[in-house]
Amino acid sequence: MSLNTVTLVGRAGRDPEVKYFESGSVVCKFAIAVDRRSKNRDEPDWFNLEMWGRTAEVAANYVRKGSLIGVSGSLKFDSWKDRATGADRTSPIIRVDRMELLGSKRDNEAGSSNSFADDEF
Repeated sequence: MSLNTVTLVGRAGRDPEVKYFESGSVVCKFAIAVDRRSKNRDEPDWFNLEMWGRTAEVAANYVRKGSLIGVSGSLKFDSWKDRATGADRTSPIIRVDRMELLGSKRDNEAGSSNSFADDEF
């Protein structure tokens, strides 16, 4: 048996980058910051996200820098050769299967309790 599941809640570090393909597929990529508690202060851990299909479209339309989101998916590694050195490189990416919109930083600062969730992903 094997298990590859990741669940995170954090804030978008930038607006999503969206790419549409001739085949009709759509991919959306951005990073989220998740606070890691430490004795002296909270430090963010950064995670690169990749979403496809309907989830990517929703992220493209509703997620902005500072938005609070919850995601679940699996960990994968992108691999490539560095053009300058020829060295093999890898980068961890969370392949998101499900996303929930939990509000934006502006919503929280204004004291609003509005939250968005879409269980259809």
